[in-house]
Amino acid sequence: MNDIDAWVWWLVGAAALGIPLVVTAMPEFGMLAVGAVAAAIAAGLGGDIVVQVLVFAVVSVALIAVVRPIATRHRSQRPQLVTGVDALKGKQAVVLERVDNAGGRIKLAGEVWSARSLDTGRAYEVGQEVDVVDIEGATAIVL
Repeated sequence: MNDIDAWVWWLVGAAALGIPLVVTAMPEFGMLAVGAVAAAIAAGLGGDIVVQVLVFAVVSVALIAVVRPIATRHRSQRPQLVTGVDALKGKQAVVLERVDNAGGRIKLAGEVWSARSLDTGRAYEVGQEVDVVDIEGATAIVL
């Protein structure tokens, strides 16, 4: 460490923390890398080793405490754009052929679908509007 300044070692440490970030996709390593860059800046400004370690610890812990919960919440949210059969759930359809537990036909999103009643004792007549509660294969489950 005699020939190389402390800030260089902190940058090497930041780069070393970036490798597991890329390999494991764990954002905590990136937050630790940012802490190491902050410590490199502190070393470049003339801070002693105690100041450097404190800056590393404070920045890393602050990022983990603030950014990690936000990232976790963002990751657990459902996507805003729903596509495919998931987009059809909750839509209304019009009965084309009587729909009961045995089957029938509906017009859903401009297409003709086979359908089945969710309630086994209930039947829907031609022209009635029904709500699609689920899609099982190519059959809409309606209520």
